[in-house]
Amino acid sequence: MSRRPRRRPVLLALVITAVLVGTDAGCAVTGGSSGGGLAGKYFVWDPYPQFDQKSAWAGLLNACGKEAGVTVIRNSYDTGEMATMVEVAAPQQAQPDVLIVDNPTVSTLAHMKLLTTTAQSRLDTSAVEPNLLAAGRLDGSTYGVPIGANTLALYYNKAVLKAAGVDVSSITDWASLTSALRRVTATGRKGITFAAVDTEEGTFQFLPWFWGAGAQLGNTRSAQAVAALTLLTDWVRKGYTVPTVLTNTQDTSWKDFQSGNVAFAENGTWQLAPAGKLPFDYGIIRVPARNGGSAAVPLGGEFVTVPVQQDTSRYGVSSRIVTCLTSAQNSLATDRTLSYIAPTAAVQRKQVAADPSLAVWVSAVQSAKGRTSDNLGPAYPAISSGLANAVHDSLSGSKSPQAALAAAKPAAK
Repeated sequence: MSRRPRRRPVLLALVITAVLVGTDAGCAVTGGSSGGGLAGKYFVWDPYPQFDQKSAWAGLLNACGKEAGVTVIRNSYDTGEMATMVEVAAPQQAQPDVLIVDNPTVSTLAHMKLLTTTAQSRLDTSAVEPNLLAAGRLDGSTYGVPIGANTLALYYNKAVLKAAGVDVSSITDWASLTSALRRVTATGRKGITFAAVDTEEGTFQFLPWFWGAGAQLGNTRSAQAVAALTLLTDWVRKGYTVPTVLTNTQDTSWKDFQSGNVAFAENGTWQLAPAGKLPFDYGIIRVPARNGGSAAVPLGGEFVTVPVQQDTSRYGVSSRIVTCLTSAQNSLATDRTLSYIAPTAAVQRKQVAADPSLAVWVSAVQSAKGRTSDNLGPAYPAISSGLANAVHDSLSGSKSPQAALAAAKPAAK
């Protein structure tokens, strides 16, 4: 979840037009194997519309194309639109040669037979950390290479904790965190802010508590799942949270923390740059698990994949472009631009050497978990939707945690 997905309504006719005509990037056809006139041109779709053609990211794409002896034609789409774009493009043979896509979408596209495996495209993934690679696996095969990862941790306001007499080192489990929130609230401040909006963002932010209780996505009505939802529901009921958690996105939740009146904010690596501009001292700790230690946190970030093409001779160049984009040298620069933690241990060490404050994030990523890593494949979106609704219903008080999760079970199926 490197940035909040902007989910605009996408009309099918507009999607087809965009696929066949292209975008302002300057291409007439966005697909990679549509036929004549494409010699020497390779098409890359990415979910980074915030980077224009003069950006360092666009420069890297051009450089990787040049290294492979071709011209890269780039098109950028919002994260929430990408899967739809690919699904519509495939029957038209207008899919890109290289597709950069949010990691939970990889297994869905793979299930639809729209992506090549790394064995087919001959991509080397041997240096990638296994838990990161697992987010792009389905039925024993890997599809693509992660370009970087982000995840969640707890930012904290040092002054607010000091005023409440809370030593952050004492927070080691749910009980000690809840005690800290109670003490902060007694001073007139709010204990914690997070996003509980009923979308994927809400699920993403619930997963550390869900997994920290020992719950599994294959069983969203387990006692462990109920414990996690009960924890957050009790926090809301007792006034430990900001009053807007039900409508908070990760962006608006961060604004709560910026106010200086909240002790903790559950948020991600993408807030590191804004955190450097906070008017108060802050720190970062891992999300605690129920009974101690650190909770598993969800992996955000994208995979660089090679879509299936009718003209398989294009795979060689496509793979060279992917290899260039995800190389150790380029990964260090790219992950700095995208506020990502690198997918390989070697580059992670370089990141920490350059910026020791990243150590907590590297630690979190190293033990993080892909949302589809349990071979959930295309089942994940329904599971996520069910969990998001359950969180919303329980935190709003309309249902008990047990009833809310029981109602989510049909969606999980």
